[in-house]
Amino acid sequence: MRFSVFQVSRRGGRAKNEDRMGYCYTRESGLFVLADGMGGHPEGEAAAQLAVQTVSSLHQQQATPQLPQAGDFLVHALLASHRRILRYGEERGLADKPRTTLVAAVVQGDSVTWAHCGDSRLYLVRGGALLARTRDHSYLEQMPADMARAGRVSRNVLYTCLGSPVAPEYQLTGPVALQRGDKILLCSDGLWASLSDERIVEQLSAMPVAQAVPELVEQALRAAGDSSDNVTALALEWRSADAFASTRGQAPDAFAATVQGTDPKAAAPDLDEAAIDRSIAEINEAIRRTAARRI
Repeated sequence: MRFSVFQVSRRGGRAKNEDRMGYCYTRESGLFVLADGMGGHPEGEAAAQLAVQTVSSLHQQQATPQLPQAGDFLVHALLASHRRILRYGEERGLADKPRTTLVAAVVQGDSVTWAHCGDSRLYLVRGGALLARTRDHSYLEQMPADMARAGRVSRNVLYTCLGSPVAPEYQLTGPVALQRGDKILLCSDGLWASLSDERIVEQLSAMPVAQAVPELVEQALRAAGDSSDNVTALALEWRSADAFASTRGQAPDAFAATVQGTDPKAAAPDLDEAAIDRSIAEINEAIRRTAARRI
C-alpha cells in the first residue's frame, strides 16, 4: 500500500491537551487512530492515551503482516480499550472513571474499515465530494433536524464513550473500496465544531494532506478564538495497494508506529475471548434498550 499521511495536534485555549492520535503499519496493514479525552471527568488525557496505545499494541500483535479481519479487530480493540480504561480507574481508586472518544481506521489491500465511539469523526473524501462521515454518538446528532436547529441540546452531550460504567455503543463501517486520490480525515470535535463539513471537504480536496491538515487546524483555532478546544487531525491520501510505503517511502519489514508507548504485552490480557463476548452481549442489550426508549 502507498499513502501520504500528516498529523497535528494543538492545545487551543485549554489548560492541557487531552487529545491523542497516531498511526502504525506493517507492509500490508495500516492503522490510524484518534481519541479525545472527555472534560468533566478526571484524567481524560490518560483515557485517550490508553485507548490509542491499546489499539496500536493489538495491531502490532495481530497484523502479521495483515489482520485476518479488520472489522473484528476494530471491535475487539475498542472493547479492550474500554476495559483497560476501567481497570486504570479502579487501580487508582477513582470514583469517577476517565473517559474518552475513539475513532480508528484500518487500511488493508484496497479498502478501509473504521469504527468509532463518541464524537471524534472520520471523513472520507473522493473527487471533491464527501463520500462518508461518521455520525456522532450525541443526542444532538441523533435528534430530528428541526429540534437540532432549535438548539435544545448541547452538541457536547454524548450518550456513550469509552470508560463509562455502561458498556459503550459503537459504529463499525466497511470495508469500503478505496480509489487513488481518496482522502481520509480523523479529527477531534475541536476541528469540526468550528468548521463546516463543506469547508473541511473543500480544503482536503484542494491540496495535499500535508498542506490541508495544518491549514484546517489553524482555521479552526482562529474561528473558535480564545475559547478554542484542543484541535487534532490525522489525514491520509490513498495512492495504491501494490506496494506499501509511508510518506517517506519506507516499507518496514516488521512494524512502525508514531504512537508513543506502544507495547503489545500491555494489551495481552484484554484479548480474553469470553470477556469480549460478554462485552458484545452487554453492548447489544444496551443498544436494544436504547432503541426501545426512542420508539
